[in-house]
Amino acid sequence: MLRPFLSATALMSVLIATPAIAEEMKMPRTISLIGHGEARVAPDLVVVTVGVMSQGATAAEALSANTTSMNAVFETLKTAGIEARDIQTSNFMVQPRYDYNNNTQPPKLVGYDVSNNVTITLRQIAALGGLLDKLVTAGSNQIQGVMFQVEKPDAALDEARKLATADATRKAKLYAEAMGVSMGSVLSISEGVRYEPPMQMRMKSAAAPMAEAVPIAAGEQVLSVDVNITWEIQ
Repeated sequence: MLRPFLSATALMSVLIATPAIAEEMKMPRTISLIGHGEARVAPDLVVVTVGVMSQGATAAEALSANTTSMNAVFETLKTAGIEARDIQTSNFMVQPRYDYNNNTQPPKLVGYDVSNNVTITLRQIAALGGLLDKLVTAGSNQIQGVMFQVEKPDAALDEARKLATADATRKAKLYAEAMGVSMGSVLSISEGVRYEPPMQMRMKSAAAPMAEAVPIAAGEQVLSVDVNITWEIQ
């Protein structure tokens, strides 16, 4: 006889508790804005890839010519004071070269190409123009991928973070005021960091030795931060 009474009591408890549970589970009203901040700083590093492309009737002949020129390149880097830690082989390739001009015949093997490239980190940007000139004179006929960088970007990034946070907060307050609501506690913060390199340097073709030092324009590095902040609406 007690079971129906207990069942009814349990049912009443659930019915009473349900509104409270629903209230607790209700998602808070929020406002979420993205802020953007930028800091500009002069780069203090430059990374450039240089190398030699050699050709020969045989793979051994092409490799021998390439090795001779690359040894001259390495000697030039050593003389310029570039440390071993700042020189890294980034590509080495040996491949056959074919003549495809006669469409009625299979491609004809006419020789071999050997390419050897090293990536250099130069810590004195002002020396880049003169170094490139010396490298071309030494035998380098491939120069590419010139990128300026900032060795220690933390201080500039922190400034960008402050600007991004202020930007997001300003916009959130503007929206809250327009909607007639108040901003509450911050619920979440996330960020994204972007590096915008300056325009690449201007340089002459590396096909032949250059009569004067390569002109360099390092510009400024733009370090930007986007921050997404979510506030509770009161």
